[in-house]
Amino acid sequence: MHILGISAFYHDSAAALIKDGKIVAAAQEERFTRKKHDPSFPSHAVSFCLDYGGIGVEDLAAVVFYDKPLLKFERLLETYYAFAPRGLKSFLSAIPVWIKEKVFLKKLIRDELHKIGDGAAKRVKLLFTDHHLAHAASAFFPSPFAEAAILTIDGVGEWATASIGHGRDNDITILKEMRFPHSVGLLYSAFTHYLGFRVNSGEYKLMGLAPYGDPDSEQVRRYREAILTHLVDVKEDGSIWLNQDYFDYTTGLSMVQDDKWAAIFGFPRRTPETALEQRHGDLAYAIQQVTEEIVMKMARTAQRLTGAKNLCLSGGVALNCVANGKLLRSGDFADIWIQSAAGDAGGALGAALAIYHMYCRQPRRTSDRDKMQGAYLGPEFDELEILGMAKKYGAPYRRAESTAALSTTVAGYLAEGKAVGWFQGRMEWGPRALGNRSILGDARNKEMQKRLNLKIKFRESFRPFAPSVLAEDTAEYFETEAPSPYMLLIADVRKERRNSLPPDYHQQPIRDKLYFVRSDVPAITHLDFTARLQTVHRETNPRFWELLRAFKERTGYGVIVNTSFNVRGEPIVCTPEDAYRCFMRTDMDYLVVGDFIFTKAEQPAWKEKDNWQEEYGLD
Repeated sequence: MHILGISAFYHDSAAALIKDGKIVAAAQEERFTRKKHDPSFPSHAVSFCLDYGGIGVEDLAAVVFYDKPLLKFERLLETYYAFAPRGLKSFLSAIPVWIKEKVFLKKLIRDELHKIGDGAAKRVKLLFTDHHLAHAASAFFPSPFAEAAILTIDGVGEWATASIGHGRDNDITILKEMRFPHSVGLLYSAFTHYLGFRVNSGEYKLMGLAPYGDPDSEQVRRYREAILTHLVDVKEDGSIWLNQDYFDYTTGLSMVQDDKWAAIFGFPRRTPETALEQRHGDLAYAIQQVTEEIVMKMARTAQRLTGAKNLCLSGGVALNCVANGKLLRSGDFADIWIQSAAGDAGGALGAALAIYHMYCRQPRRTSDRDKMQGAYLGPEFDELEILGMAKKYGAPYRRAESTAALSTTVAGYLAEGKAVGWFQGRMEWGPRALGNRSILGDARNKEMQKRLNLKIKFRESFRPFAPSVLAEDTAEYFETEAPSPYMLLIADVRKERRNSLPPDYHQQPIRDKLYFVRSDVPAITHLDFTARLQTVHRETNPRFWELLRAFKERTGYGVIVNTSFNVRGEPIVCTPEDAYRCFMRTDMDYLVVGDFIFTKAEQPAWKEKDNWQEEYGLD
């Protein structure tokens, strides 16, 4: 039985295919169209999933959409009515789009499937799941747990903005919901907006900025007090009430009332690309702390309601790896598991799994390992396709004789301080590069963070980089032994590896803080001595594991820098051609695609006049 799940029309459109409950393929549309967070119908992702599965539209038992548009339309109408006449202009522009595209979504989906399946779409069963059920299913059903509490936190689904579920075997029961307009995700997005980053894209920047705040400062205390006094009332069960006098997202005009926020925080909304100041870091720290407290309270409520010892997390807020790390360290649960594509893209997978297990009543079997196959669920490319790319660009290359020889060679490049584009196997599912579409560097190199940010990624200098570490060596570098295969947990760098901070550290400008050498692995040690780590397991990615092992043999360190293979504003690369173009337009030293090594110094001059800053809108 093949079931296709689809998420689309809001942001991060995606498709996922399962067969008899096993995940066959999954991918986001942005990787094919090269439009970051592409919301359009995922025709390329659907075609890929079907092709990889060796089936056509006519072979599908069902196609499942990840929310119920009529319920969402109901919420839209009721919200505009509640806040009328405010938002009339937004209402008049939004309603025609909804009526044309989203109220009649069933027809639109069938029309798009018709283009792919040549008329077979008429015969395919089309189903819809609740948005938060799709999220919950994406977290629980692939997890290794037979029973778990499920916590979903995002911006908003149909009405729900957070939900607590109880997963047992092949069933999920939603026990409690928090409803729009009160939303943890929208609260965090409002601060993302106020600090000059793009909503639904820059929330991870806000999380990365938070450690620049001074935790002991009076300013942080005042910001926190202002948040809890004016903006949000946090209840003991983790539910929240947002004071809509300070927000504007209900009517689609803006995220916040700029003047009112400036009055309570003492400075105006930061505009994109302007300099970051200490007050920005302090405000980011304050809202991160409030968010973590809310998540902790919600999780404890989930445990109380379910009695479960394990927890599954989903929804966009589940990508807040700082909160995830603190939740794991709290000891409230024996273990937690987070869907690698926790945001809207993951809803495509969850929708398919929900129908298979709950609608079709198919059994579910668990083991010690999750069912995500390391999240390597996207396209892969063979030797002929790689050679075709090389021929197209006249790109000289060398071919490694074996995996061992490739690992030894690339480990040598990294040890010499070189930046390496690493393109292997199937593309990752989710927003993190996990060693198949990655840019790699030496974590020991104190200049690596600056170089990767400014000369290769072309992004803000404050942004941290994540480590990939041999799973068996995790405890040598970090104060945890917990697996983190999807780069969704923060861990502290071991105390013995840290350098002492100067007495005036928190009074220094942000730039000076950034370049202070904080440990013996400075390229991956953030300002608060934490790192967003990926544990690399031989079972799920033997080639990447072999590279780390070779680097350890060369240097004594089983940890390297791993950042996504893209420039700022660009989706992660999908094809060998995407990889080569990114390689040539940046200061990467080497590109490794499969067994083929491309040396920058040997490549022909890049003659294309395209400009990545114009091609990709900055996020």
